[in-house]
Amino acid sequence: MTGPGTFENLLRDLAPQVLGMLVRRYGQFDAAEDAVQEALLAASVQWPREGVPESPRSWLVSVASRRLVDEFRSDNARRRRETATAAEPDGHEVPNRDDTLVLLFLCAHPALSPPSQLALTLRAVGGLSTAEIAAAFLVPEATMAQRISRAKQTIRRSGQGFDPPSPGAERAERLRVVRQVLYLIFNEGYTASGGPALQRAELTAEAIRLARMLSALVPGDHETAGLLALMLLTDARRPARTAPDGALVPLDRQDRSRWSKEQIAEGVELISTTLGRGPIGPYQVQAAIAALHDEAGSDAETDWPQILALYEVLERLSPGPVVTLNRAVAVARTHGPLAGLAVLGDLAGDARMAGNHRVEAVRAHLLERAGFTAEAHAAYLLAAKLTTSVPEQRYLAARAALTLPEH
Repeated sequence: MTGPGTFENLLRDLAPQVLGMLVRRYGQFDAAEDAVQEALLAASVQWPREGVPESPRSWLVSVASRRLVDEFRSDNARRRRETATAAEPDGHEVPNRDDTLVLLFLCAHPALSPPSQLALTLRAVGGLSTAEIAAAFLVPEATMAQRISRAKQTIRRSGQGFDPPSPGAERAERLRVVRQVLYLIFNEGYTASGGPALQRAELTAEAIRLARMLSALVPGDHETAGLLALMLLTDARRPARTAPDGALVPLDRQDRSRWSKEQIAEGVELISTTLGRGPIGPYQVQAAIAALHDEAGSDAETDWPQILALYEVLERLSPGPVVTLNRAVAVARTHGPLAGLAVLGDLAGDARMAGNHRVEAVRAHLLERAGFTAEAHAAYLLAAKLTTSVPEQRYLAARAALTLPEH
């Protein structure tokens, strides 16, 4: 018997494929996206009761197409388009083609701002809800809903065809945005921005699937290969990141025998054959860092000086507060917690990290290692208050309890 989770995963897999097919056939990205959402809703109600149809993708395309035809019929300005779409019979054969990557390029439209490109792609391809995207961008849900709506309207007004951009500067820029989107989808899956679960395996799996497809589409692109390697090497640790009760297990305490040897081997081979073959980029450097973690037999055997050197390279290539935060950890593991706290001080007053629980979590950990338990206790409590992830809240609260000052 098929469970609700299976239906949810199937619909998530099919949604971008159906949307891509409808946009290719009819245009009108915004109307197509609305039609797909209605088809998904119908499927979520009907399939558990009546069973999954023999061709679920064709079923969704047919239902969404009828929704579009009804919409076009209500708009007299689209008479010619209505005639063309209405002539197509329900249940016509659906091409065995996945337009998801072309849909990714469309969402990376140059007329959109980078935040809108990311938000629209996460909604249309990643399957994230507006609330989840808003949490990832740290903005109110209503603001994100308006941003996504405006992005769809911009694409509609542009008249952009449903074809990949030609090789050149525009393709390179859109490829950069697509990589960033896939990275954000992966991160939301690997450490959920909120909710009862630490991880959302369906999102990490989808990000890896799309990264594989993208890598096959641009086989000579070293950064895309680096991104795929980074995802594989990071996701390899997922089975050991939570205890049986769902509690968070930090990296230094994980059972490394539970890490996926297959993913590690694939990721290491990929980054090993990529580094030094062309221009180096941030994803390649991060993949090299992940490989050093994964290849270490234990936390004590981790090559922290080499990791620190790579973070210094990464900070030159792609400076930002998150990189600085990670470098602070590497500095602490190499030169001691006080040195790490000094680097962490560089983030003081950085508005981009205001309210970010990870800054306080790292600060608390380094203060605890340095012996400042009272200060560590306060930092752990603040970090627990700032995060919306239940497993992280519990972990940080437990650490706070262990550093509770004696009276």
